Amino acid sequence: MDLSRQQAEILQRLIAQQFRIVAFPMYANYIGVRRENCAALLAPLTSDGFTVFGAAAYMVGENLGVRVKQRDGEYFVWKKDRVLATPERVAELERFSAELAAALVPVA
Repeated sequence: MDLSRQQAEILQRLIAQQFRIVAFPMYANYIGVRRENCAALLAPLTSDGFTVFGAAAYMVGENLGVRVKQRDGEYFVWKKDRVLATPERVAELERFSAELAAALVPVA
């Protein structure tokens, strides 16, 4: 993937803010970013930035989990694996999402 200078600067800013650049083989057309138990996929924009593809996710093992409601509570799920969506985990995901969104805003 060819990146513009501005996109490279955004990735460097993410790294400086403790995000890790990771690969998710199932999503080879996107750039993965992760911090602690949360991750997101970044899609390059033609305007030299990135947008979050889909939504940020809580990790279930090494996979992006989806938040779902089940009869016995809310969970982050990947296939048959699930992690309880505790208030602490939901807050961690919300904090991750907000900090990622702020980091993706172009600096003038």
